Amino acid sequence: MTALLELSGVDASYGATQVLRGIELSVGDGAMVALLGANGAGKTTTLRAICNMAVRTRGTIRFAGERIDGLATERIVARGIGHIPEGRGTFLSLSVEDNLRLGAYLRRDRGVAGDVDRVCGYFPILRERMHQQAGTLSGGEQQMLAIARALMARPRLLLLDEPSFGLAPVLVQDIFRILRVINREEHTSMLVVEQNVRHALELVGHVVLLETGRVATSGPPQQIAADEAVRRAYLGA
Repeated sequence: MTALLELSGVDASYGATQVLRGIELSVGDGAMVALLGANGAGKTTTLRAICNMAVRTRGTIRFAGERIDGLATERIVARGIGHIPEGRGTFLSLSVEDNLRLGAYLRRDRGVAGDVDRVCGYFPILRERMHQQAGTLSGGEQQMLAIARALMARPRLLLLDEPSFGLAPVLVQDIFRILRVINREEHTSMLVVEQNVRHALELVGHVVLLETGRVATSGPPQQIAADEAVRRAYLGA
């Protein structure tokens, strides 16, 4: 599978504090990859490094064959990378519709209105809430809005940070099912940071496990789940 995203020898620091050390990972075109690890392992920092957000990086980051390390965040987004941060990043005082249209703010084509309908096809509840203030939505509805807003930019790659955070198990299953549909129907690649390891292993085709800012192991989910140390640390088995 052709790599859409490639990180090679990537270090990342907040001021004098180094968090990532020589990260090597790739996401294939159309692939779904989970980035797993304990709290503080560097998962969120990896997503921020890709988008050049609030972190200083060294090393090489390529997207669609071109280097993006050092580019401004808005230019990286314009290249086709959507980032759904932990906590969802919803504009709480704006309506659902305004949140969706903000997701397309870099676009210059005339297909935005049609794409509002397209993303609401994945999340029909948003159509019912279109004129409602985003801050009044439930946690699950806000997560759906965050994903839909990112899709409005028509990204080739979605970076999702803890999409299951704070959600009831039935909502987690529903959102992960929709992510699989989006991946299949739109060929949208995904790099997913997730604490719910069982759900992550069911969602993706490849796993990268971080430990203290380094890649400890990677491979298909079946291989990772069969690792005794991984089972003890993350699956309670």
